[in-house]
Amino acid sequence: MKPTRILVGLATLVGLVLATSHVTSDANVTPPVENKPAASYTSAAEIIEYGQPNRLTLQSGVAMIVDDREGVMLYGRNIERQRPIASLTKLMTALVILESGVPLDEPIKITRDDRDRLRGTKSRLGFNGVFTRHDLLYAALGASDNRAAAALARTYPGGEEAMFQAMNAKAQQLGMTQTRYVDSSGLHNGNVSTANDLVRLVNETHKHALIHAMTTTPTFRVTDQASGRQIAFRNTNRLVHRQSWDIALSKTGYTSAAGNCLIMQTTIAERPLTIVLLNSWGKLSRYGDARRIQQWLEKAERRVPPTITASASHI
Repeated sequence: MKPTRILVGLATLVGLVLATSHVTSDANVTPPVENKPAASYTSAAEIIEYGQPNRLTLQSGVAMIVDDREGVMLYGRNIERQRPIASLTKLMTALVILESGVPLDEPIKITRDDRDRLRGTKSRLGFNGVFTRHDLLYAALGASDNRAAAALARTYPGGEEAMFQAMNAKAQQLGMTQTRYVDSSGLHNGNVSTANDLVRLVNETHKHALIHAMTTTPTFRVTDQASGRQIAFRNTNRLVHRQSWDIALSKTGYTSAAGNCLIMQTTIAERPLTIVLLNSWGKLSRYGDARRIQQWLEKAERRVPPTITASASHI
């Protein structure tokens, strides 16, 4: 096409735009709303209809998948069944600590009162070591360290009992009516909840950027203020170490009574989700379930037929 024709065409187009703008302004008429295509994402209802979640086979005794964008449950199994939750407890521990306003840079000495006298679990935090409250939160959330959780409760204003009361009060405030806490680590089987309640907890803890960072960092170090020694930790959720997963919040848990547990806020196929998996008895089955959920959603997206909303809007 010759340059002169291009210029003429452009001039004509500009003239039409200016003329339309002038008429609309003089007549004081609201311009018509453009007929835009519908949102490009697949709705939760379409995923449920075409994804056939009843065919999703998981190894966890309790499972819940929630579309966070719409607040719709995509899949649920035994979501109101009350069960021990092991170290998933530590999410509430961190939430209460952060909302209490206690200084995170305050040094806390690890004592023998912080040892696990119930199950005898070990810790990399030595007795007489001194760590900031920030670093203890990191160890409790990222590495699921029980001694760190105990020290956080011991040094809470008013002590352990005040801490447990605050945890239960926060649960009630969030509408977690089937949840009870009796310690800060989750070692006690009296710490119980349901998948439905835990989704509420995840939604609340996700508001804190610090919890996001502490639960999704693959590896980190804390510093013993007494000796200057750095102690390396590794996140207990193996999925945060994989680039194929986009995880915004994470927590694992295990006791013989609770089984293997996993909570995540993640994005799969551009869909933000909350996933709760409880009572998974195989050591790796919770991760296998997460992978099965990932594959199911990706396939469900492909099964949904092209929407006719966009073309219908022009009729």
